[in-house]
Amino acid sequence: MLFGKEHVERYEATDGEEGHDWLKGTTVLLLTTTGRKTGKQHTTPLIYRTDGDDYVVVASNGGAPDSPSWYKNLTAYPQVGVQVKGDRFTAHARSASTQEKARLWPLMTEVWPDYDDYQAKTDRPIPVVILQRAA
Repeated sequence: MLFGKEHVERYEATDGEEGHDWLKGTTVLLLTTTGRKTGKQHTTPLIYRTDGDDYVVVASNGGAPDSPSWYKNLTAYPQVGVQVKGDRFTAHARSASTQEKARLWPLMTEVWPDYDDYQAKTDRPIPVVILQRAA
């Protein structure tokens, strides 16, 4: 099972042949954000689903009380890099509206039911993030 830095390295080296298909039938993309404090690039493997032409990810941080660093980074710098298998592109990241989240949350928990457990563990509302390919 790949995760963390090794996951990113294998995914990038194989254009997602290793790392795109993950646990329990989920699929993973690579999200590259710009550090809000450092300005450095950070790449994170995340479970995703598509919604039309958009990609959807969840800023769960395993139900920790604080949002993950990648989410804090994209709120400061919403232009992000995305890799889905061999497709690399720039995208605009934004938090789903309340209405969008109500529709997208079940889509995400369908492939990763643990998201419901993570939400139960924390008082913060877990954001759903929409990644829209840049024109």
